[in-house]
Amino acid sequence: MKGKCVVTGGAGFIGSNLVQALLAKGFEVVVVDDLSSGNRSNIAHLPVTFVETSIEDGETLKRVMKGADAVFHLAASVGNKRSIDAPLRDSEINVLGTLQVLEACRAAGVPKIVYSSSAGIFGELKQIPIDESHPIDPNTPYGASKLCGEKMCLAYGKLGYIDAVCLRYFNVYGPGQRFDQYGNVIPIFVFQLLDGQPITIYGDGEQTRDFIHVADVVQANLLAAFNFNGSAAFNLGSGQSISINRLVEMIQAASGIQGRVTHGAPRPGDARDSLADISLIQKELGFSPTVSLDEGITGYVDWARSLLREAA
Repeated sequence: MKGKCVVTGGAGFIGSNLVQALLAKGFEVVVVDDLSSGNRSNIAHLPVTFVETSIEDGETLKRVMKGADAVFHLAASVGNKRSIDAPLRDSEINVLGTLQVLEACRAAGVPKIVYSSSAGIFGELKQIPIDESHPIDPNTPYGASKLCGEKMCLAYGKLGYIDAVCLRYFNVYGPGQRFDQYGNVIPIFVFQLLDGQPITIYGDGEQTRDFIHVADVVQANLLAAFNFNGSAAFNLGSGQSISINRLVEMIQAASGIQGRVTHGAPRPGDARDSLADISLIQKELGFSPTVSLDEGITGYVDWARSLLREAA
């Protein structure tokens, strides 16, 4: 074994992909997840130690963190709409839960934490592309809570308690991402289309997003943990943007289904445009995206079809 890693939220979409990569590299992996949004099936077949508890359970976290070489903190209440619907719960998990993780790391002497932050900290676009110096002005409780978690991690770094790397995810997608009303637009559109439902676009569809494949997010997490010393925050996207209307066309082409498209009113808290400047993470971590959107969407449609066949 190379060492021990703890992954909070490790039964979730991104977390379970990261767990598999860590195992492939020879690490002992402990997964902490309360299964509120993660799925036990994502890790049931993997040789991990699974601790079913919330990140609010500080005492259990302190026991779990002992001997860890790195902690990947992905557990969170995710999404703008969810945070608007339940802002108190959002902060209980994303702010106080992150503090519990940091305190457990400090008590156990963990040297490195990689925190999953969000592009939601920026709010409405002020300049394009968005680099790390872009004004931080979150316009939802989710963006505000993720910013607080990020700043808390960096503060612990400045105090010398732990090296903290914060990765500001843009729109992550890929195999393992299930349909959820609070989730990413790609699984929502794909499952609507495969189920014969109309695809619903909120707004005119000309809003833009930067989509990054989960394999590239996993790559960035590994680089942050094992190829970088110190504390810092980095934007993590593909460095390319696409309109939602064009995204729908790509999904239709990949699935071979035209489907029907409807439009709804724009949703509160949704930014009009999003595009990451990834030059800093490329320079400091040696990160480079490897999965094109065409390739990623085709792979996701194939995975979603296989999941539906298994459920039938």
